[in-house]
Formats: sequence, C-alpha cells, structure tokens
Amino acid sequence: MQPSEIKVLIVDDEEKIVTVIKSYLKNCGYVTYEAYNGEQALQLFEKVNPALVILDLMLPDVPGEDVCKRLRKKSRVPIIMLTAKIEEEDILKGLDIGADDYMTKPFSPRQLVARIAALIRRSAEDIVPLCNTLSFYNEDLIINYQKHEVKKQGEVLNLTPNEYKILTTLVKYPQKVFTRDELITIALGEDFYGFDRTIDSHIKNLRQKIETDPKTPCYILTVHGVGYRFGGD
Repeated sequence: MQPSEIKVLIVDDEEKIVTVIKSYLKNCGYVTYEAYNGEQALQLFEKVNPALVILDLMLPDVPGEDVCKRLRKKSRVPIIMLTAKIEEEDILKGLDIGADDYMTKPFSPRQLVARIAALIRRSAEDIVPLCNTLSFYNEDLIINYQKHEVKKQGEVLNLTPNEYKILTTLVKYPQKVFTRDELITIALGEDFYGFDRTIDSHIKNLRQKIETDPKTPCYILTVHGVGYRFGGD
C-alpha cells in the first residue's frame, strides 16, 4: 500500500500540533483527517476508517484513554499516543489500554512519520504460518491466519496488530523461550521504538483476551528471569 492510499486520523486539541503533523504527513503522501476532541474523533473514525490513529491523551471532552478503549472494543487499528507525561509508568498505562506506540511531547515530526511508517508496515505484514488454521485445547483457542483472526471459545477476539504479532510469533516457535528483546526484534521489528517493558504490557493485554484465567495462564507462560514462551497444546 502506497502512502497516498493510507488514511491517518490525527486527534489533538492543539491546532498548532495538528497543523505540523498534517503538513509532514501530507508531504509524505498520506491522507490526513483531523479531530480536536474525543467525540469528533470517534465519529470521524467510523466515517473514514483510517489505517492509523495519532491520539493525544489530554483532550477537552472525552479523555484520550477512553477514546483508545472505545476504539479497541471494535478495531485493531494501530494507535500512536501522544503524551506530555514522560514517566515510564504513565506510558505503560497508555500501552495497557491498547496503544501500540507512544511519543512524548515535544516530539520530532520526522521521527513521528518514521514510527507511523514502521507501525503500518508491521500491521500489514504477517508471520508466515505452517498451516492456515491452528487450534489448541479442543478448539478453545483458534488462530486463522488466512482471515487474520483469533477466536476464544468461538468468539472472535479484537487483538491489536502488535498483540497478534506477538501471539503468532510465540505460536510459530512453541518450544522457544523468548526474551523481551527477542520479541521486540522478531514480532515488532528492529525499527520498533520503545523499552523492553512495553512487551510486558502487550503480554498482559493478550492474557486478558486469550486466557480463561489470566492469573494462571496456559497459553503465554512466563519463564522467570528469561521471558515468555507459548504453552498451548
């Protein structure tokens, strides 16, 4: 997909920031849409179906966190959050609610464009499967690679692109114990920007979706002191 075919929704109540982002993206050939509050963003999302959302967390009406949660209930669209908070815990909270990446203000527009390209590329690429469909524990969990679909007890799960990538990477190498750095490199790509604890947030979200009891997981197992491995049979 060429940039000229890619729609990006920019959500920020600061007009200057929106103007700068819009200018850089249009110069790269992206199609941009702008929203200045949460409700407008949600309405515009339904109308234009963007390929990626840039979302400020400090919005005047509906908080950006709530916008992110509502989008995640119905879409796995990549979301980059913008935040003035620079503490690691604040950033991890944003990732916990479903954001795929983050940038702290002030930020480099050129770096933002690079992250957008990387995230869209990762969301479009699939881990090559050994077969079209895999099922585990008497079809409790089913992965359909052709449909890019994961089901839990017959219900389709709304996984984010990064969650899907991490899951399919773990499934592809079921006996391998992945370190956080390895998961970042293999599942998210070497051009991923972030710290290794980002993986922990994605794993936590994945467990909430695919595990019957996230506190005693059977699919994504923690190997203490090392990382994670897949435990499905």
